[in-house]
Amino acid sequence: MIHTLDLKFQGYPASIAAFLIETSEGPILIETGPHSTLSALEKEIVRVGFQLKEIQHVFLSHIHLDHAGAAWVLAQTGATIYLHPFGEAHLAHPEKLMASAKQIYQDQMDVLWGQMKPIPEAQLKPVTHLQAIRIGDTLIRALHTPGHAKHHIAWEIGDTIFTGDVAGVKIKDGPVVPPCPPPDINLEDWIESINLIIDRKPIAIYLTHYGRIEAIEDHMSQLKSVMHDWADWIKNYWDKGWTAEQLTPMFSKYTTEQLLTMGVDELGVKQYEAANPSWMSVAGLIRYWHKKSQ
Repeated sequence: MIHTLDLKFQGYPASIAAFLIETSEGPILIETGPHSTLSALEKEIVRVGFQLKEIQHVFLSHIHLDHAGAAWVLAQTGATIYLHPFGEAHLAHPEKLMASAKQIYQDQMDVLWGQMKPIPEAQLKPVTHLQAIRIGDTLIRALHTPGHAKHHIAWEIGDTIFTGDVAGVKIKDGPVVPPCPPPDINLEDWIESINLIIDRKPIAIYLTHYGRIEAIEDHMSQLKSVMHDWADWIKNYWDKGWTAEQLTPMFSKYTTEQLLTMGVDELGVKQYEAANPSWMSVAGLIRYWHKKSQ
């Protein structure tokens, strides 16, 4: 059984999820959310009939703070943390990761993300592409899916895939949009990863932002379309010499108008912005086009 755990990030429902899966050897967790939502995570775990300390296996899609920020707490209660090999050093020694984040978020760091403490290397288990881990009666297969981040994994369980950020952000009945934070957005890799997921023929995918999707090909087609739209919009202004500081308010207005046009209400716009801040996509896509130009 799959339980979607709503972490109510910044007080908004359906913004960040973790997923608890029941197995014959106890519950496993896919994603932890940020450390700042640890209390909500614990309450949600209790709501579905378990305790946090019962979770001894945690599977991370990638090491961004909204997906992996509370992993160290689960490690302290004995959990093994499964992740991409490129993410291992960052969770064993998170000082650089947190210092970089603090430069961006400054005095909002604790409110948004909380803390991140080192995880002992013995509890970090990097997994290769297509490697399978069996927990009791449940087989979890790793699908390396770069594009959003080079250290990204989608986790396949039977005919269901937990897609992290590679399948985008979709809040309730709103459109799907691509989260494009720096530093390693790569649209070519991302398209290949989307196609990989489609080729696996899942009957459902679960988005960390947010929830279950069954109309997968339509969802992925829209994601590709919006991804190219955003990238082309940024490139048009970047080619003309516009800076990130100039583009950020313009892009925020552009994406807000897109969402409103597609039927998203004002609360929904705030939920989308919490799950996928528009300024981060400006920074990520500018960096992508800069690399392409070199």
